[in-house]
Amino acid sequence: MVLACEEQFIPAPRIEVFHENTKVTLFSKVDFCNISIEDKLWSCYLHACLLYTQGEALTNRSLRERFGVPETSSSSISRLIKEAINQNLIKLLDPNTAPKHMRYIPIWA
Repeated sequence: MVLACEEQFIPAPRIEVFHENTKVTLFSKVDFCNISIEDKLWSCYLHACLLYTQGEALTNRSLRERFGVPETSSSSISRLIKEAINQNLIKLLDPNTAPKHMRYIPIWA
């Protein structure tokens, strides 16, 4: 489901767990600038999780591709990554990497 959302450039599904059931909300295509910060962070986290399970890591480029935004938006993506780190959703894979080559994984990895 997360992969299908990424392929369609739509926000990640919102998943709510209740006592005896689970509610999943899917969204239609929304421009990056109109996605709430909470949904951007959730999409960023799930993107990191998906890549990690595939033996890869999140990068500025992969997240730009995930949201379908151009390279000119790299600073917006960098700010989103920084906020995801501050929210303890993702972490730097190798702190000794040059800034241009930074890669990120889920916080639990």
